[in-house]
Amino acid sequence: MSVAAVERARWRDVFGHAEFRALFLAGVLSVAGDQLARVALSVLVFDRTSSAGLTALTYALTYVPDLLFGPLLAGFADRYPRRTVMIVTDVARAILVAGMAIQALPLLVVILLLLALQAFGSPFNGARGATLPAVLPGDHYVLGKAANDMVVQFSQVLGFGFGGAVVVAVGTSGGLLLDAATFVLSALLITFGVRRRPAPASGTDAPSGSYLKDLTSGIALVARTPKLRTLVLLATIAGFYVTVEGLAVPYAHEIGYGTTTAGVLLAASPAGCVVGMWLITLWSPERRMKLLGPLAVAACVPLAFCALQPGPAVTFCLWALSGAASAYHLPTSAAFVQAVPDHQRGKAFGVAGTALKGSQGLGILLVGVLAEPFGPSGALAVMGVTGAILAAAAGAAWARARRIDDHSENYS
Repeated sequence: MSVAAVERARWRDVFGHAEFRALFLAGVLSVAGDQLARVALSVLVFDRTSSAGLTALTYALTYVPDLLFGPLLAGFADRYPRRTVMIVTDVARAILVAGMAIQALPLLVVILLLLALQAFGSPFNGARGATLPAVLPGDHYVLGKAANDMVVQFSQVLGFGFGGAVVVAVGTSGGLLLDAATFVLSALLITFGVRRRPAPASGTDAPSGSYLKDLTSGIALVARTPKLRTLVLLATIAGFYVTVEGLAVPYAHEIGYGTTTAGVLLAASPAGCVVGMWLITLWSPERRMKLLGPLAVAACVPLAFCALQPGPAVTFCLWALSGAASAYHLPTSAAFVQAVPDHQRGKAFGVAGTALKGSQGLGILLVGVLAEPFGPSGALAVMGVTGAILAAAAGAAWARARRIDDHSENYS
């Protein structure tokens, strides 16, 4: 895709696609409800245990299914009609979240249901992500991806920003039931708004009948492609700055505030990301690619200042700055998708999703461990400094990969 072609895409062109509008609204509902559930679960665990470490551990567990089964489960998006995969997984998640709302359930059972809930997210995300390029071909995809990601972040703002107040008003069970309703509405939107397409089986790398072969095929595809490898490496830096989500509730208590403040602080990062993605869409594609590394560093640096334990307003600004810089994931994701053939997108999404979710889960798990001896503010500062250093290394690797790619094109 040429630079000029990308620049010709317009917002009204993108929203002129009826299927995109349905996927767009379904994403808003699913993500907003999901973030509401995360707030409810964080409050539930912290209320029952009064432990910052256990709160972060529970939050980190939401990433375990993606780490263990992401590439395998996402392969369903290459085996079965993607519309069907999205509908079935949305309905399954609605049932699981409704089950989590039962107050009499032991905490361990709630956590097991949470793991199952997240496992169904892998095939849904793989199918939805692989459907977008088919719905928005050519020039429209990058701008459509930007619109989709901005609204996903905005729905996180709504889910997190109002999550604390909603949980206070209706309780943790009420918040979880609201989340179940969002999955039902998402399934209805996809049912009536997205047309049926056959399973995308074509080429020598089409689904072979073995899920293990699908898994290894997806890993091999990313591993043997320098451009894909470095894009995934940059994506894993999210494991350092996403840690604010795991410690928001304990951090709010550490600086002298409560659940409502924690919900507002959780909204800071996605709010900043919405602004950051809008700004990135104003840049040329070449400029976006050059700034991936510096932006990854900038996403981590603000966390270092949490060691000073600033008040809610300053903390909100710091986390919003981190979120704005984290918008580098938009061009990273778009470049990754466009570099993968359609019939392999489900598997590739699974591998990339596993790397991303795995890094996020491990990051939140680690910050929870660090929170016990250093406190929430100290743990976030350590992760911010470490992340900035590794982001600089990832940015250098990306620059080398681009030079190699450009050199290859010049001599091809």
